[in-house]
Amino acid sequence: MSFQSLGLSEPLLKAISKKGYTTPSPIQEKAIPPVLEGRDVLASAQTGTGKTAGFTLPLLHYLSENPKAKFRPIRALILTPTRELAAQVHQSVLEYSEFLDIRSTVIFGGVNQKPQAAAIRRGVDVLVATPGRLLDLHSQNLLSLKRVEVFILDEADRMLDMGFLRDIEKVMKVMPEKRQNLMFSATFSKDIRKLANGILNNPVQVEATPDNSTVEAISQKVFRVAKGKKTGLLVKLISEGNWKQALVFTRTKHGANKLTKKLISSGITAAAIHGNKSQGARTKALAGFKSGKVRVMVATDIAARGLDIPLLPHVVNFELPNISEDYVHRIGRTGRAGANGKAMSLVSADETSYLRSIEKLIGEKIEVEIVEGFEPDPNASTEPIKQGQGRQRGGGNRSRNSNSRNSSGNSGGNSGGNRSGSNRNKSGNSRRRNDRRN
Repeated sequence: MSFQSLGLSEPLLKAISKKGYTTPSPIQEKAIPPVLEGRDVLASAQTGTGKTAGFTLPLLHYLSENPKAKFRPIRALILTPTRELAAQVHQSVLEYSEFLDIRSTVIFGGVNQKPQAAAIRRGVDVLVATPGRLLDLHSQNLLSLKRVEVFILDEADRMLDMGFLRDIEKVMKVMPEKRQNLMFSATFSKDIRKLANGILNNPVQVEATPDNSTVEAISQKVFRVAKGKKTGLLVKLISEGNWKQALVFTRTKHGANKLTKKLISSGITAAAIHGNKSQGARTKALAGFKSGKVRVMVATDIAARGLDIPLLPHVVNFELPNISEDYVHRIGRTGRAGANGKAMSLVSADETSYLRSIEKLIGEKIEVEIVEGFEPDPNASTEPIKQGQGRQRGGGNRSRNSNSRNSSGNSGGNSGGNRSGSNRNKSGNSRRRNDRRN
């Protein structure tokens, strides 16, 4: 099948060709036709499968073929959980709409709201947003969602993980009841299906890959190691393997900072990316990683969702996630677009139950290796890490120090701007914390 056979307009085909794409990916092939038909869609696709184009292309086709008022009210809303993902999705909208008369912008917290509000006042057809900043601007009457015709919820599973359910419900209430709804998620959990039932109307369900499967192009390996020797083993793997680029996952923000410092002291260029970093610092770190100036990016799950890093060769779980599905998302950062990738996990005794849960989820045993000098401690407890030390579903990647958490993103202005005291209620504070984490 070709993009032409999907029925997309010539300006879109021109933009697709300019990007060098010739044939649609499985998720694009399955999702684009029902979206073009105006159907609600519930789609499941692993990261790196081209799902963003799966909803962006038919959305732009619809908007361009059905022009509306000249003052350009917001006709399409794309809601994402993180800043990086919002920026990435907006970039795709810009690239695919290059030859169309379509205006778009992106809004998220951690930066000054004034330029974002100004862009909306000038008129936009497509708005890409994170929940916190969207609701903040709406509460200030700086944007209206009364003309939204298409609502897209991207990375719905991560939305729920980060505690955005209440915000999603609030957004739903300020949009027209009659609209097209698209929901994209890496997994189809019970919570996702429940959310879908409340948003979608008789949806078409499409899946690009089996639920929670791992990409065949990714080589997976587990290194059994003593907890206190993980950093030394990681340095050895990077140095002796002459790795040029690796994305390393930790469970907490503090752990990411600590590991980054140790890597730098070992002569390895590294940078951390997580919710307590300002947007400027996150952007700078990601740019350095993509350009090759930084060899290792140390990240938490929430910050890494939405990172688009082409041909990333190595992903390392310095600590296994305590939510098994996150393992699939993590290693999905490599092995993208048909390229081969390696995913390695440094597993200590107290992570044994996490490993078993992951293997059960993906339906396979992962190869195990023990490196001489970094053997696991035979006397270490296999009891899992105590609750509260890692991220729990719905709670985000929280810092133990609430002051530290609340201070994130201040360098660029808070997510709510200058609001009256009457608006600074408990739910608003919670929402701003969520948006800053992203």
